[in-house]
Amino acid sequence: MKILIVLTSHDTLGDSGKKTGFWLEEFAAPYYVFKDAGAEVTLASPKGGQPPLDPSSEAKDALTDATERFNSDKDAQKALANTVMLSTVAPDDFDAIFFPGGHGPLWDLAEDPDSIRLIETFASSDRPIGAVCHAPAVFKHPKGPDGNPFVSGRNVTGFTNSEEEAVGLTDVVPFLVEDILLANAGNYQKGADWASFVVTDGQLVTGQNPASSEEAARKLLELI
Repeated sequence: MKILIVLTSHDTLGDSGKKTGFWLEEFAAPYYVFKDAGAEVTLASPKGGQPPLDPSSEAKDALTDATERFNSDKDAQKALANTVMLSTVAPDDFDAIFFPGGHGPLWDLAEDPDSIRLIETFASSDRPIGAVCHAPAVFKHPKGPDGNPFVSGRNVTGFTNSEEEAVGLTDVVPFLVEDILLANAGNYQKGADWASFVVTDGQLVTGQNPASSEEAARKLLELI
């Protein structure tokens, strides 16, 4: 069982002067769900190497058992520091792909041709695809085998407009995840803000927010 985790390489939060990147919990929890299940996990990012970590995801109120485990796991830290370049990834080498969130993907992975190619390849072969929180932004451009947007007619979730408003970044991000999923004719669903909420539709698993990361990873495993 081989799973590819695709992380952002983008570290600038628009014109705010603040840093962003991937959200630690949304990487760490799925990483350990997959590893503990015996999966061979490969990490990739557009630029390769160490992906930027959103500093807010290391705040005390954002820490979880998974992030604590990662912070004491030298092997996992080494793997994260040496992500492969996304352009070198062969889609056929993997059984599933998973995209952690953080705000970074809104800028790079949502527009990245290699990410788009990867999603479309997995969609055409009906293999599992997972994304959590802001990462469903990666479905902005990919098309399904029928030529329609990949999420068209699919049950999906992702970071809500109200959650984005709560963190004060509605006017900073290039687009809102909820809006783009709706614009692409996705059947957008949501639970309570900040509570775990995961939607599975065929081979697609999406999670609403950081609290959804572990459950989303477990749902993805069930599809493999």
